[in-house]
Amino acid sequence: MLHIVNKSPAQTTSLASCLRLAKDGQSLLLIEDGVYAATAGLAASSGLAAAVGRLKVYALRPDLEARGVAGRLIDGVATVDYAGFVDLVAEHSTNQSWL
Repeated sequence: MLHIVNKSPAQTTSLASCLRLAKDGQSLLLIEDGVYAATAGLAASSGLAAAVGRLKVYALRPDLEARGVAGRLIDGVATVDYAGFVDLVAEHSTNQSWL
């Protein structure tokens, strides 16, 4: 399953809910303001730092760049472009958007 989170953990509890329910080995894609969760400043408090070992975590590079945080990612988070986003959706038989 691919989980997609587009809200900052400072805005909603979507990421926390996702991390609580995601199973080991599943994938998480952070887009839009959700990419803030992958930064050194928010990863620990959002719970993402602890989840990197059990989930495959991706962040959308254009959204990281648009927010000026591309250089502040924690270890274990891979970046993808729009084509990579499409590939992730196509690779997973189920996708869950967390609103």
